[in-house]
Amino acid sequence: MSILIKQAQILLPDGNLQTGDLLVRQGKIAAIAENIDETADQTIEAEGLTLLPGVIDPQVHFREPGLEYKEDLRTASHACAKGGVTSFLEMPNTKPLTVTQAAMDHKLGLAASKCVVNYGFFTGATSHNLEELLSVNPTCGIKIFMGSMKGDLLVSEEEVLDKIFGHGSRLIAVHAEDQERIKQRRQEILSQYGDPPTDVPNAVHSEIQDNQAALLATKLAVKLSTRYQRRLHILHLSTGEEVEYLREHKAPWITAEVTPQHLMLNTTAYEKLGSLAQMNPPLRSPEHNQMLWQGLHDGILDFIATDHAPHTLEEKARPYPGCPSGMPGVETSLPLMLTAAADGRCTLAQVSRWMSINAAKAYKIPNKGELRIGWDADLVLVDRQTRKPVRREELLTKCGWSPFEGWQLTGWPVVTIVGGEVVFADGKVNAQVRGKALSFNA
Repeated sequence: MSILIKQAQILLPDGNLQTGDLLVRQGKIAAIAENIDETADQTIEAEGLTLLPGVIDPQVHFREPGLEYKEDLRTASHACAKGGVTSFLEMPNTKPLTVTQAAMDHKLGLAASKCVVNYGFFTGATSHNLEELLSVNPTCGIKIFMGSMKGDLLVSEEEVLDKIFGHGSRLIAVHAEDQERIKQRRQEILSQYGDPPTDVPNAVHSEIQDNQAALLATKLAVKLSTRYQRRLHILHLSTGEEVEYLREHKAPWITAEVTPQHLMLNTTAYEKLGSLAQMNPPLRSPEHNQMLWQGLHDGILDFIATDHAPHTLEEKARPYPGCPSGMPGVETSLPLMLTAAADGRCTLAQVSRWMSINAAKAYKIPNKGELRIGWDADLVLVDRQTRKPVRREELLTKCGWSPFEGWQLTGWPVVTIVGGEVVFADGKVNAQVRGKALSFNA
């Protein structure tokens, strides 16, 4: 099907806006011009709307297989479509863990049958699957949990980490928290609340998994990456200390990301949200918001990821430390960032660079992230004129809540297109659309 988008404000690769038309044919961008006088199978009148490249969310936890009661690939990809996310990279902490070729093949098969947007998957590192880390395909990279994890996916010993960094050339993405420090602080701090601990405030989470735990792990990952000149990506960086460390020690082959939560929420959120504000790495004190923003503007942080990690409200209602960490994010990330742009914190071009262009470059995803002729037609039309609140009842994520509930946001997607097919329009998802497995070209 061909699609003609008429009189949108089109964000061009040079960062400028051009009012004009864009033609989609056979899943690709066929033409961009002030006026395209051509008949198409479908015409979308887009006057007053802004056309952007689809968002690439490079860190999500969609819970399938094994934890589908929290989320599954169908519900999560529907939420992506509603949020303007046209491609995602998903993490290996499912059941079974994505640590073998068989597990990867199974997950790819599930995605092919359910996902309305494009998909890619990390393979997970354990202390004993080095051979699989070099052979599992296709994958966007190796995920290492240096902390905040239990079981086989926890890889915290420097000797084991050294072996992983020293073998192969695949991108390594790290959850950088120092497990030993977390363990020690958990024992010290929770002992103040009795045995077993009771009435523990959720804000204690940010004390246990403190700034130093994050900095120690980031320093270790950078040290190993530098030793082997190994491609490193630091996931959901959360502290100003890490930004300043990378400012001095970030090699050209190292990238880092930040979440909207760490940019816009902080430890004051615990008072209102309680456990809904709990995530790993935790929210930090307010001054870190500005330091992370500065890191983005200075290019120390390269792009934005949501770390979409849903849990049910029943799970979140458990008293600390029994409540799980994580929050959903794919439906709100683009409106949050476009609202920040509207409020003068960044530009529209920067939002696109941080949410589309740079992730595509970092993971070497071809023909995505920019509006260029011949590139894939993964597009989102957004309304930057209207503000409306985040409403729980309108969310498509299975967990059914958001830490940003009630926030007045602009830039909500009106139409989302994946591979040249309209997947979201008129407030509804076209469940018949299927995304494709992403490729990661060397």
